[in-house]
Amino acid sequence: MRVLYLLLLCQTSVQLQCDKTVIQANVGSRFSLFCQYQTNRYLFSKKYWCRGESRSTCVILMDSDHLTNRELRHRSQIIDAQRRGLVIIMTDLKLEDTGVYWVGIDKIYADIMTSINLIVTFVAVSKPMVWPLGSMGDTCWGQPVTVHCASAQGTSVQYTWYQSTQPQDIQFQSSADLHLHCGIVEEDSQYYCTASNDVSSQHSGMVSLQVLKPSEEDCIYSFAMEGQSSYDCSDRLKTSTSTPLRSTGHLTEEPYQPGTNSNLSSTVNQTHQDRHYRHGHCCLFGMRSCAGFSWLL
Repeated sequence: MRVLYLLLLCQTSVQLQCDKTVIQANVGSRFSLFCQYQTNRYLFSKKYWCRGESRSTCVILMDSDHLTNRELRHRSQIIDAQRRGLVIIMTDLKLEDTGVYWVGIDKIYADIMTSINLIVTFVAVSKPMVWPLGSMGDTCWGQPVTVHCASAQGTSVQYTWYQSTQPQDIQFQSSADLHLHCGIVEEDSQYYCTASNDVSSQHSGMVSLQVLKPSEEDCIYSFAMEGQSSYDCSDRLKTSTSTPLRSTGHLTEEPYQPGTNSNLSSTVNQTHQDRHYRHGHCCLFGMRSCAGFSWLL
């Protein structure tokens, strides 16, 4: 029995040969399988592509007579190029496409079949990068800011932001975007983003947050990505701690404060100025002696 099976297998391999027996592909990708068969014997025989663990129980998905399974109609194709060979194409691969398939040729008594093992996996994620979606200087004025996280490679990637704390990091936001605003910015902290799928997981560099003035509505904070410097909020800090005097071009009197001599000194200064004005005025008009009028002043 074993000898008969080996003879049958050898005969099948001679009559039908494919360029690969194991196909490894990623979700969303495609593959092309090229097979050669004895055209002098099976040129007009029906060829097919079926799925199943056993050659006797596999279900035909498509054939060279243009019969195609409804689920694969728009993402699979079988091409009988005759003397140039047989081509099997599947596109937009899914995880559930993983399994054992067979390329077959109709033959009386026993079809000629060869098995193909298809393995579909996710694309491993690359290290995610982070960058702000707005101006970093907005944080100096207490405005909200969003930091985005994304991986250049990966299939069905899930993103999560964590806050670095001791003894264990805390999950902060389940999103590719980290939203920062005065309501949650209370103290200096660090955050990082993880990108993961069923194949692998990677995390970004740290985003360092520095709180310069905590407040529910009018906070001042800055942040920086790993290896970069933060925005300088020093000018904003000065305006938040002292209100600059507005210049109007007129002398403004200080309100009287009990226990001070501010109003009194102002009156004395004004009287002193008036005396000098009158003295200069009388001399201007040729009066012989201005000293005689000084007692009037």
